[in-house]
Amino acid sequence: MGIPRALHPAGRLDMDSEGLLILTDDGQTLHRLTHPHFSHSKTYVVLVLGQPDVEALNTLRQGVEIKLGTTRPADVERLGGPPPLPESPQLLPHPSKTTWLRMVLYEGMNRQIKRMTAAVGHPTVRLVRVAIGRLTLPPDLAPGEWRDLNALERQALMSDVWPHGRPPEVAAH
Repeated sequence: MGIPRALHPAGRLDMDSEGLLILTDDGQTLHRLTHPHFSHSKTYVVLVLGQPDVEALNTLRQGVEIKLGTTRPADVERLGGPPPLPESPQLLPHPSKTTWLRMVLYEGMNRQIKRMTAAVGHPTVRLVRVAIGRLTLPPDLAPGEWRDLNALERQALMSDVWPHGRPPEVAAH
């Protein structure tokens, strides 16, 4: 299958962030994936400095006041250890000085996770988006590689984006 001419990313990743990025040439689906009104979940694994206590984790869960306003509540959990990720090219602090978190956001403010973790005293060291809705980052996909969605992934994505079916007037051609 050839590469479409006008691919656009559904969301963004900062230069020092990594992970899943969906590219599409379908403007209506792109709009529904990225507009905050639709509240599609985005899951990240986040390496932060220090050991966030219960109060810091609860603050992240309830919403944090950052430069851009108050964030929506997020799902946050501490991971027992590092997730299975490719090695980072960055020089990272010793593991005893950091904590891995799993964070699920339902909005996408600019540098939101970095601002949230900094606001509770635990700056982000590494940030990896591992899922958008039910679509997850394939473990065998190396950084910088891409591939087309398979039929099951496409079906899951489209049913998340168009839960009541796609109206005929915006049906893909």
